[in-house]
Amino acid sequence: MRNRSTEGLGSTRQAPLGRPTGPLNLTQPPAPAFAEELRRVVATQIGPRRPGVIYDHADVLFQVVAVTADASEARRILKRRAAQFAITVIDLITGDQHVTGAVWTGSDRVLKAVAA
Repeated sequence: MRNRSTEGLGSTRQAPLGRPTGPLNLTQPPAPAFAEELRRVVATQIGPRRPGVIYDHADVLFQVVAVTADASEARRILKRRAAQFAITVIDLITGDQHVTGAVWTGSDRVLKAVAA
């Protein structure tokens, strides 16, 4: 007896929309158009944070020491597989230095900007 649900599908069966049809290759760089869009998204998530900028986030003052936009280096620093950037900051209240991958939000405010 034949199974009608798979009858006639053969090798032309397609994966549902948005699903990869084959194995993912995460070692190849993204396509140029995708890479440019990803670069724009990452730049938006970093926001105006550049070395020297002082900003306020949830009643804490941070000074940016370094911005790492290289994804592989950010992943190594933050120990997160999906990290796209890492920002080294100093908490100006406690003096502690740490690295964050937090995105720039509407509640963050630049208190001192630096020339680019």
